[in-house]
Amino acid sequence: MTSPPSTKSSHEPSIAEVYRVLRTIREFEERVHEEFPKGEIPGAVHLYAGQEAVAAGVCAQLRPDDYIASTHRGHGHAIAKGCDITAMMLELYGKAGGLCGGKGGSMHIADFDRGMLGANGVAAGGVPLALGAALSAKVRGSGQVAVAFVGDGGVNQGAFAESLTLAAVWRLPVVFVVEDNGYAQATGTAFHLGGMDVAARATAQGIPARVVDGYDVFAVRAAAADAVRRARDGHGPALLECRAQRFFGHMEGWDQQAYRGAGEVDRIRAEHDCIQLFLDRVTAEQQLDAAQIAAIDASVRQDVERAVAAARSAPDPDVDSLLTDVYVNY
Repeated sequence: MTSPPSTKSSHEPSIAEVYRVLRTIREFEERVHEEFPKGEIPGAVHLYAGQEAVAAGVCAQLRPDDYIASTHRGHGHAIAKGCDITAMMLELYGKAGGLCGGKGGSMHIADFDRGMLGANGVAAGGVPLALGAALSAKVRGSGQVAVAFVGDGGVNQGAFAESLTLAAVWRLPVVFVVEDNGYAQATGTAFHLGGMDVAARATAQGIPARVVDGYDVFAVRAAAADAVRRARDGHGPALLECRAQRFFGHMEGWDQQAYRGAGEVDRIRAEHDCIQLFLDRVTAEQQLDAAQIAAIDASVRQDVERAVAAARSAPDPDVDSLLTDVYVNY
């Protein structure tokens, strides 16, 4: 299959490569949304469509050996870090050959070879994992950076507050990326955050923090470049609060978004679609033309189609593998 994003390389991704990441995430998520009601995908699935610019912008600044720890809404992070989308789709379908052998599903996708430490079903559960990876990198002097993605609901967990403190005290090479999509499941940020920027919490602990337009991949990439450079150069943690709302509900098959205002999602799709905003800019600046865009779109559609076909036809995991990768002997 055509390789999805080329963010695995240490060079600055080209405009075409950035677009391919954005389009791959969108196509993957929309196809999963279409397939989930058919009943072939077990477990819980949380979609990332609408927030693609955050994952694409942040991961564009990472090296292949850098780490990310994701959330329950982790497909976009995994794709942007370079995970194979066919292996991801196999994992969602619970099939042999999936990234975790078909035993993890959507909420536990991990690929250590890509530095993807895992999606996580526990709100803010990935944050301490990223902290551990950052501590390891600092002790080994490897120059690696860890990114902890966390949602606006997750920042109210104690693990997040404790991780901010520890990162500041130990000056760890970690970047906290708060993805504020407006809702903690169905509770608006005005209610569960009280109107306060999460960035202010980091600033209070001496951690540089910025609020970023999460619909603008260029703004996210620029902010991430500064934060990652600071961490890699030994100056400690930073926090980015990226604001971009999701298109779909909290979880597939669970809610109909009745908690959102009338026309809210339609307005976001029409006025704040990060991919359309990206295309408006790069075509106006003649960085991509219609033929290049169409070629990427077609290639991505084929990749996702092949991934779904492979997942449907793949065998279930062998029963003998049920307890492998579960227990570790020391």
